[in-house]
Amino acid sequence: MDWNFRSDLPIYSQLVERIQQAIASGALPPGTRLSSVRDLAMEAGVNPNTMQRALQELEREGLVYANRTSGRFVTEDVSRIEAAKKARAEVLVRGFLEAMNKLGCSHEEILALVAGKKEEDNADS
Repeated sequence: MDWNFRSDLPIYSQLVERIQQAIASGALPPGTRLSSVRDLAMEAGVNPNTMQRALQELEREGLVYANRTSGRFVTEDVSRIEAAKKARAEVLVRGFLEAMNKLGCSHEEILALVAGKKEEDNADS
């Protein structure tokens, strides 16, 4: 996972986003056992308390569950994962549209740019 952090958001929020992204994209498939808090914290270069806070947030969201005897796991509830994926996609689209509006692009220009990029990508594959 990419553990480079920005200064504009709390680290635990960025940890939550990155793990949500990994779950939604399938990089962490349903039922996957997560590394321990200490191991994840060491890998990310953060304090274990910060990682614990992020994992607790993911538990509250239902994307991760804890089994006292064997650690934390990615939920096997595919509908919950799909809902998280949709919510993450909406955040990304909203940010993209805000940035494009700041550039002064109209709705029609944005749609044309996206359609043109999609055609380019299809031609490249």
